[in-house]
Amino acid sequence: MFELLCEQAAAVPERAFATTVDTCISYAALEARARTVAQRLHRSGIRRGDRVGLLCDNRIEWLEVFFAAAAIGAIIVPFSTWSTARELDFLLSDSKVRLLFAIPRFGERVFAEDIAALRSSAAHRGLEKVILIDAPPRQGFEAYSSYGEGERLPSLAPGEGASAADPIVILYTSGSSNRPKAVPLDHFATIENGFNIGERQGLMPGDRVLVSVPLFWSYGVVNALPASITHAATMVMQGHFEAGGALDLIERKKCTAIYTLPAMTNALIAHPAFHRGRTASLRAGVTIGAPQDVLKAAEQLGASEICNIYGATENYGNCCVTPHDWPLDKRATCQGIPLPGVQLRIRDPATGRDVQPGEVGEIEVRGYLTKGYLGDSARFNASVFTSDAYFRTGDLGSLRQDGALHFVGRSSEMIKRSGINVSPTEVEEVLQQHPSVALAGVTGLADPAKGELIVAYLTAKRGSSIDASAILEHCRKYLSRYKVPDKVRACETLPLTSTGKLMRRELRAMAAEATAACSTPDDAAGA
Repeated sequence: MFELLCEQAAAVPERAFATTVDTCISYAALEARARTVAQRLHRSGIRRGDRVGLLCDNRIEWLEVFFAAAAIGAIIVPFSTWSTARELDFLLSDSKVRLLFAIPRFGERVFAEDIAALRSSAAHRGLEKVILIDAPPRQGFEAYSSYGEGERLPSLAPGEGASAADPIVILYTSGSSNRPKAVPLDHFATIENGFNIGERQGLMPGDRVLVSVPLFWSYGVVNALPASITHAATMVMQGHFEAGGALDLIERKKCTAIYTLPAMTNALIAHPAFHRGRTASLRAGVTIGAPQDVLKAAEQLGASEICNIYGATENYGNCCVTPHDWPLDKRATCQGIPLPGVQLRIRDPATGRDVQPGEVGEIEVRGYLTKGYLGDSARFNASVFTSDAYFRTGDLGSLRQDGALHFVGRSSEMIKRSGINVSPTEVEEVLQQHPSVALAGVTGLADPAKGELIVAYLTAKRGSSIDASAILEHCRKYLSRYKVPDKVRACETLPLTSTGKLMRRELRAMAAEATAACSTPDDAAGA
């Protein structure tokens, strides 16, 4: 990936690689900055295959660290800026990062305090240094400002830097377990699949791509970033999505493409300051969602060539993308044909046989695919990856006669809130730590704005009652904001099997029936 940056810096040195509301960095300047940071990392003893953590919102420093690590063959492990101290405890331990670059705080999260407390534990002795971005040095931390000073990394000897088949990132993604899964993704596949995603969008040199989605997601780091760099485009980055600020960036920077999600599109259009003139520069981009979500992005937001997509972190973010020049109604009603180098098959989940075109079954993907989970989640490899190298997605869909994928739904238990996977078991684990909760059951509820809402059903311990406000406050302390339930409902019993296992289908039906009847008085809004 670093070599690709160098090639583009030689070809279009003065073109902006990335711009934010108040900063801009060219391709050539980013290469120079990355070389300086890389030399400092190299002198610190970081070598090929070492892991470097990055806890940071979308900003120029994120890119500098990413390419610096790539330059010396180190592996970047980006962490979510929504992470709580409890979540960071697991992530830092499981990832085995040697260095961590972090912003001192994000919103209500004071990462500097969380990290200082965690480093006192023996479990984190492998974390050698923490470098604070945009903050002065303090006890136990180095300042990132010193990493931009000094010599630049010279050319490395053969074998010292990364090979094309080495991992460039390890991404943590929510899964069916109560812990996020560690997904390693390689240099060559990130570049090639990202290029193909950009081709489907019709990206061109000089395009300006709005990236409000986090770079720590696959949607950002192995989708928007490689799609942009391979096409010599400019990333217009927003630190975190906020509709008013995003509209300002689109208008001021004349963005021509956008990475969006249904909830983001809805927020942009609903903003009091929105009018079509402000987004008139938009042409292309990608989104997920139902047909009405794609149509809204194309017709109301104005990205007329918006692409519909399907994929997962395990297959480099996207494995299917609709070509931008397909008729809009076709783009809205399917997720496109597989990208080059990707194979799909649809199988009957009960028998394992391949189904016929138009028949619904479980989606399996092969081609640009992770080699397998790492750390705690490696235990899932045998059940998720087939002997002939397909990934069992847990999603249901069908293939049309022309080979295009039609996504039907998920066969797994995952909740997808505002485009983000949430594990119900993780939320249940936190809920049951509250002193008044006996049992917790969490399910998803269809919602036109967010895709799904998170609904928690709780039974109280003897002598206690369910205080929804207190429960939500407890969740906000231990869960990222997007995992906090939208509704909390007290109940006498939960639907359980004879062995005590939660019957999730029945729980989902309970949520739907209660909503159809009317919201109950003990409902409470979450995140």
